[in-house]
This record gives sequence, structure tokens and C-alpha cells, in this order.
Amino acid sequence: MMRWLLVLAVLLWPASALAEGNLAKRAERLPALEIRGAEGFSVTEYQIETGTYYRWRIVSDGRGEYKLLAPELMRNSWVEQVSIEDKEVKPLGGLYAVEFDDEGEIDIYFVPIRPGTYEFYVEGMQADGMTGHFVVQ
Repeated sequence: MMRWLLVLAVLLWPASALAEGNLAKRAERLPALEIRGAEGFSVTEYQIETGTYYRWRIVSDGRGEYKLLAPELMRNSWVEQVSIEDKEVKPLGGLYAVEFDDEGEIDIYFVPIRPGTYEFYVEGMQADGMTGHFVVQ
């Protein structure tokens, strides 16, 4: 009996480790995160899934310098590229932060790997409403 349970566990284990989603298709577009100095973030929560390829557009109103961080999300994701004004950056080993000195847009293309709840925020402006989180299932 024990031998059959072991065989069954070995056969079923790889199927349970597979991620959902099709990584060969275009990135699923998340609602854009607008950083608005007077009001804070336009979106404070994202519900996403492991194994799905996402594009996260971040838009700054240019009213200040904003350093956006999502350190735990980035540590628990594969970051494929960052696009700034149609120029692509291919980070190897992770992404620490994106920073805006003026108004503009940055796209982050990523695949979350590990479930959890991960905070994103503008450094030093959390008390001003510049905080939110990703819920990764």
C-alpha cells in the first residue's frame, strides 16, 4: 500500500507544480497605476495569478520626484523587461525601483512566481496615500 502511495505522489507532483497561464501569449495588461501628487495612487490593489505574464504601466503626473518600489513582488517575480519611452531594459537578477523625475510612463513586464500579498509604494510618501498592494494567488 505504501509503495502505491509513493508512486501516486511522484506521478501527481509535477502536475501540481505547473503554473497557470500561457507565457507565449501577449502580456495581460493591468489597469495603469497613475501616480498623482495631489490624490495619491489611482489603483491601490491588484489581484493577479502566478504564472501569468503581465504588463504594469506606471504613469507619473510629474508634480514631484517619485521613486516607486515593490521589492517583495519583484523578488518573487520574473521580470522580463522594463520599457521607458519605447526603449527596453532587460534586467538580469531583479528590479529594485523605478524613478520619475518628470511626467512620463514606464511599463514593467513580469510573471509572478510565488503567491502572497506584496506592497508597492512611493518611498517617503506612504502617509500621503502612495501605497498599495498586489494579491498574488
